[in-house]
Amino acid sequence: MVEQDGATAAGGAPEPIPAHRADYLPILLVPLLAAVALPLIANPVTWITLTIAALAMGMMIFVIASGLTLVFGLMDVLNFGHGAFIAIGAYLAMTTLIPLADWIQADQLALNLAALGLAILVAMAGTSVIGWAFERVIIMPVYGQHLKQILITTGGLIVAEQLIHVFWGGDQKPMPLPTALRGAITIGDVAVEKYRLLAMVVGLAVFVAMLLVLNRTKLGLLVRAGVENREMVEALGYRIRRLFVAVFVAGSALAGLGGTLWALYRETLTAGIGSEVIVLVFIVIIIGGLGSIGGCFLASVLVAQVANYTGYLAPKVALASNILLMVIILMWRPQGLYAVVGR
Repeated sequence: MVEQDGATAAGGAPEPIPAHRADYLPILLVPLLAAVALPLIANPVTWITLTIAALAMGMMIFVIASGLTLVFGLMDVLNFGHGAFIAIGAYLAMTTLIPLADWIQADQLALNLAALGLAILVAMAGTSVIGWAFERVIIMPVYGQHLKQILITTGGLIVAEQLIHVFWGGDQKPMPLPTALRGAITIGDVAVEKYRLLAMVVGLAVFVAMLLVLNRTKLGLLVRAGVENREMVEALGYRIRRLFVAVFVAGSALAGLGGTLWALYRETLTAGIGSEVIVLVFIVIIIGGLGSIGGCFLASVLVAQVANYTGYLAPKVALASNILLMVIILMWRPQGLYAVVGR
């Protein structure tokens, strides 16, 4: 008897939908790496400090990289100009904070957070508009042409850095932390910097928000469907181009947020801040898997852990540690920790 409409020959009952098996193995890499580092570092207090610092650094890297991993996965665009949004967002935030110096210098957490919140909103709004124009003028003519994308977006990054020199000057700018966020909270013998805790909260909030949008909304469903099968989404009557623009604008806004957090983390700001971090961002999205938000989050934490641990144990190896991590991960899983698209 021939099966029809999912019915089986035996009883005519439809075949059950195979259950989705959760893959928890990559998640175990984070505690495993921490466990391996503990006996090497030997001092538990130092290990805890480095681990917390790695989590905070990982959250900032995730905020910067999360938008690009969607753009890369959904639009198949190699946008090296993403670094321009990081730098411009940081400079817009710095410009916003200048007239709010009294709020920043006040020893009141509420005023400090209000000033930072306003600066972040300006940075995200500015990079959203610039991202929209960047997609319309520079990205749109080179869809599907990876070599041209690399060349033209790298050129866009260079032009953006020169424009920053024109508008803000080429000298290094201070980006001091607000008064209430300076220093550390001491728990026993462990000192945890206040700003790192804020960075962790912001990074986790962005991660949760993205998961909710991607998994609980119609827009998120279309984004995930577009990552896996663009033709199917178009066949259903949805305009994938508008979705592309929305994703690109959102990714640019997240770059502005991440640039602001990163500049405050360094407490200094230069025009090259975007180009300094863009290679690290691409390493993260390759390790995590193109288009995977969960993979990007996990890869960001792993990259930060490796950087902190090797920076303490073997400073000369720290510069190449992320490349080595990427090689090891890709030898294990060639498409990244959580592959979404098979490119």
